[in-house]
Amino acid sequence: MDTKQNIAKQKFLGMKGLVLFITLMNMFIPLSTDLYLPALPTMSTYFHVSSALTNLTLVSFFFFYAVGTLFWGPMSDKYGRKKILLIGTIFYVFASAACAASLNVYMLIAARIVQGIGAGAITAVSMALIKDCFSGKQRETILAIVQSVAGLAPMIAPVLGAILLQFTDWRGSFIVLTVVGLLCLLLAFLYQETLSDEERYEGTVLGSLGRLVAVGKNIGFLVPCIIFSLYNLAFMGYIAMSSYIYVDVFGLSEQLYSYFFAANAALSMIGPMLYVRFMTGFDKKKFALTCFALYAVCGIFIVVLGGNAPFLFWLGFAPFSLAGTITRPFGTNIMLDQQSGDTGSASSLINGVATVLGSIGMMCAAMWGNIVAGLGIMICLTGIVSILGWLLLMRSSVPCRGVK
Repeated sequence: MDTKQNIAKQKFLGMKGLVLFITLMNMFIPLSTDLYLPALPTMSTYFHVSSALTNLTLVSFFFFYAVGTLFWGPMSDKYGRKKILLIGTIFYVFASAACAASLNVYMLIAARIVQGIGAGAITAVSMALIKDCFSGKQRETILAIVQSVAGLAPMIAPVLGAILLQFTDWRGSFIVLTVVGLLCLLLAFLYQETLSDEERYEGTVLGSLGRLVAVGKNIGFLVPCIIFSLYNLAFMGYIAMSSYIYVDVFGLSEQLYSYFFAANAALSMIGPMLYVRFMTGFDKKKFALTCFALYAVCGIFIVVLGGNAPFLFWLGFAPFSLAGTITRPFGTNIMLDQQSGDTGSASSLINGVATVLGSIGMMCAAMWGNIVAGLGIMICLTGIVSILGWLLLMRSSVPCRGVK
């Protein structure tokens, strides 16, 4: 169906409402993680378990979120966006309520697994909707708007989480997530389907899942997907360990930690809009290399100076975070351009690869004796590997539409 027709069909949401809805869906992951980050150090004490076990509430969420995106994206190509969105959001709402009611850490981990599976459907559909409804330069602009506004979530979430801790315990964060899920469910009912019957995959469920393999075999899509997803390896390592770095290593209160976290989120939030406003005309090959090189420089700075003071750590990490968000609309648009058809499957792989690498990063970040230096090394290696991967792609015979 024509993208203009898809927007015109939204008689309840309209174009602005649709963009806001997509933005809300893109907020689910940072909200689901960052809102309860300030409570992580105290949750270990509450449950009388190790910090590694408490961190499984993060890692398990991300792993099954990745599984969810890989499953729900192809299903949305077969059954339509709306049906999958409704199912996933219902999963999310009930799982969030179960998190708030958890009696022990194992029940919380189990509920987080279901929550991650539901969130996978929400995110996979949100990416597919962008390609359903927008194209060309407009799609790149919408990606930047959505990613910038969605950046409010990691800025607000830890501050709100820290405020909630003054009135309640960690359960309050999951009550808030339940309410957010209910709001998404209401908007999902108002949303009008954007995938026509003619565009749907007509094979079996197994065949639908097999489209992931078909998309994955598109090297022009897969290689950029891996390169631009490497950022998540180090960034999600930071998400997992940030509260321990600021609270345990530097001795800050949960409230002060939330301010540092929010300051980084506020800076990185402007990244996508900076790209659209000032950088779309840059040489795409050199632009990517410059951002990847900045990753490596930031990693070295953190290793050398980041452990001396919280501000120095922030000063090293913030440019890395900013560079990563600047490349996000650029990289996402490149990936979507490499794949015609199977939009849900492509969306699943974009989110799934990033999430799997992020989950690995979260586990690796917890293994260092010196977590500040360890994170710096991870950031530096992310930059180096990204540079090498990009150079090899540019010099290879692999097609990369819009770049070479």
